[in-house]
Amino acid sequence: MLADWWNYDFLRYTLFSGILIGLICPILGTFLIVRRLSMMADGLSHVTLSGVAAGMLLAKKFPLFQAVNPLFFGMIFSVIGSLFIERLRKLYKSYQDLAIPIILSTGLGLFTVLVSIAKGFNTDLYAYLFGKIVTVTIEDLFALIGVAVVVLGTVLLIYKELFAVSFDEEFARVSGVARKTINLWFMVLVALTIAASMRIVGVLLISALITLPVAASLQIAGSFRQAIIYAILFAEASVLVGLYFAYLLDWASGGTIVLVSVGILLIVLGVKKLRVLRR
Repeated sequence: MLADWWNYDFLRYTLFSGILIGLICPILGTFLIVRRLSMMADGLSHVTLSGVAAGMLLAKKFPLFQAVNPLFFGMIFSVIGSLFIERLRKLYKSYQDLAIPIILSTGLGLFTVLVSIAKGFNTDLYAYLFGKIVTVTIEDLFALIGVAVVVLGTVLLIYKELFAVSFDEEFARVSGVARKTINLWFMVLVALTIAASMRIVGVLLISALITLPVAASLQIAGSFRQAIIYAILFAEASVLVGLYFAYLLDWASGGTIVLVSVGILLIVLGVKKLRVLRR
């Protein structure tokens, strides 16, 4: 099996992509959960899906777009959706979480309409919905590398500012932090990450990889930095073990990764409970 992973290009692309996803998703997920925006990935995932459908529809109607990867249309739609969410959060200051179901419903409705207009697609939508190992291409890997570089560079450069804005926006504003710009850029990063990760995890399951490793890490972490480190470790373990069993058993990669993440969370909760009982 190890020989197959190195002999077949698509398996190598999947492995490298999975490692990158396991790195950037929990980092952004930690900030999202602290901001109480854990459902953000769900909203943007549906918008991303409508963007993929739009790209497929254009490719079906116009030969000019057949050479364009639908994933890039998904990225464009996801970024636009993130900008709308940020705008709606400002309009509904007392009900900021309302912005997410609004965008989610819009994305799902648009996807349904686009599919009906196209009267079906030749491309396997199942791979976009739930992830599929054999669909990962070199273009997907390069797109993910670019997103990972931008995400990691941003976190390293403005970590203190992101930390301040995430925990207390008012304090960040008084301290002179450009919170509006940081919030906007952070939303764009989340949108790009979701779009770039959909081939591995699936657009409907990406939110699980963003939140579950963080949920496990928060049970044992003693600081915010520790929460990020543990979340990365749990996410990488989920991706690698999930991809292994998905290949071995011919399961959907996204669902398998999510089940492993759930298993890790249950183990962490169980170990913590046993420690409390011993005390």
